[in-house]
Amino acid sequence: MTKASDLLVQCLENEGCEYVFGVPGEENLDFLDSLSRSTRIRLVLTRHEQGAGFMAATYGRHTGKAGVCLATLGPGATNLVTAAAYATLGGMPMVMITGQKPIKSSKQGRFQIIDVVEMMKPITKYTRQLASADNIPARTREAFRLAQEEKPGATHLELPEDIAHDPTDATPIAPSNVRRPVPDAKAIAHAVAAIEAARAPIIVIGAGANRTMTSRMLGRLVDTTGIPFLTTQLGKGVIDERHPGFVGCAALSSGDFVHAAIGKADVIINIGHDVIEKPPFFMQPDGAVVIHVSNRPAEVDPVYFPQIEVIGDIANALWQIDETITRQDHWACAGMRAVRAAEVAHREAAAGDMRFPIYPQYLVDQVRKVMPSDGIIALDNGIYKLWFARNYTAHQPNTVLLDNALATMGAGLPSAMASAMVYPDRKVMAICGDGGFMMNAQELETAIRLGLNLTVLILNDNSYGMIRWKQANMGFADWGLSYGNPDFVLYAESYGAAGHRVTSAAMLPALLEACLRSPGVQVIDCPVDYADNDRVLNKDIKALSEDL
Repeated sequence: MTKASDLLVQCLENEGCEYVFGVPGEENLDFLDSLSRSTRIRLVLTRHEQGAGFMAATYGRHTGKAGVCLATLGPGATNLVTAAAYATLGGMPMVMITGQKPIKSSKQGRFQIIDVVEMMKPITKYTRQLASADNIPARTREAFRLAQEEKPGATHLELPEDIAHDPTDATPIAPSNVRRPVPDAKAIAHAVAAIEAARAPIIVIGAGANRTMTSRMLGRLVDTTGIPFLTTQLGKGVIDERHPGFVGCAALSSGDFVHAAIGKADVIINIGHDVIEKPPFFMQPDGAVVIHVSNRPAEVDPVYFPQIEVIGDIANALWQIDETITRQDHWACAGMRAVRAAEVAHREAAAGDMRFPIYPQYLVDQVRKVMPSDGIIALDNGIYKLWFARNYTAHQPNTVLLDNALATMGAGLPSAMASAMVYPDRKVMAICGDGGFMMNAQELETAIRLGLNLTVLILNDNSYGMIRWKQANMGFADWGLSYGNPDFVLYAESYGAAGHRVTSAAMLPALLEACLRSPGVQVIDCPVDYADNDRVLNKDIKALSEDL
């Protein structure tokens, strides 16, 4: 016989769990005691449950294995809600474990008690209370299976305080050996016939292609056919964006150069698309034919109703298409490449702007120059995310961590921290607006305590810059979105990090290089100038792309 919390830890070990990120409470103390005796799982104590959830989700994003996070009942569990939505919408496998008061007898009335299982239902793939020690193995196996199954997401288990120390003779259930189904050959033939008959086909790479590591097969298909490709924000890096066939990233919702390229296509091959992302194109009844290639059937939407679907393992589907398709002389894709050339010329014209505060196009260019090909940038959410999605050339999968699903603020720093843990030998940079950084700035202490090597670039405009941009675009007065900030250099130093301040555009490249070379946590306060955002993103780009 063993106590239930010991069994839960054994089940986590059985699933290959390496870390439990979280903030325990008194209802977790049996579990914490059991975890203290594990030689295979490390507790990562964070300063807020949201940070723990973002770290667990990012661990899942990188590894494909569910990250695990821990919170107590009530306010601890509610603090995981945003992270749960982040993981589920973003397709990141994560298992949450929360505590609860005793369920067999009450000792404190309804103090701190809310129905956490019901609360988690709309934002998870699976949520259960562990009401019996004997059902822990089956519930845990199911939580991990569903978290990791396509489309990945968050699952939740609630362990009540009295169940946690109940005796049981149950044992863990071994994970099954499962493979994704192979796409139907007739569906492949239908898709190939449509592509070969196309006048101007284009490939769109979405989040699903990034998750399932399809880089090699997608690269082969692009090289075989010469068909141009673009990415969504969550599809960045699946193919090296230095490839001559790359025509851009759909960062803006519409009116960008990349949308002009899509507009020239009559057949769109949509790889791993998810309607959670802002669509890179809007389907019309008499518009381009769309071929949906994904692990899951398309979720039909007023702007997305593909005519052809190839369902099953994406990499296998791409291999089958590549083995079958013949490159066609009549494909007319030169116009798409001309659009990309115009976008690059527009980008390069602004990349050398040495104004201070720092111009966003210059910033992106300098970060790209100092980051190695396998270096990871983890972006929080703000207007700079659009600049990085458009202008930062990704070289490898999952090296540009964007959240274009829930698009929550506060995830940039924890996401970078998890990246540095998964890949300790790679350069990692968190890129945060001042607003997003301050939402989980307390995790600097966690990063220092863990001994992480990490650069944190804070883009400081003393306001919620994304909403100011939207405010200007909608013709409203600039009002209600500005605030003050602490001295970020002193703030960083108060935690024991190294603090730096950018005072000119000329000093930025050397400072970025020095911080990436230096051990420990390096924090950079970088003032930014967003004055041209409305003109460039809302007016200039639209006018130029319309001409193409």
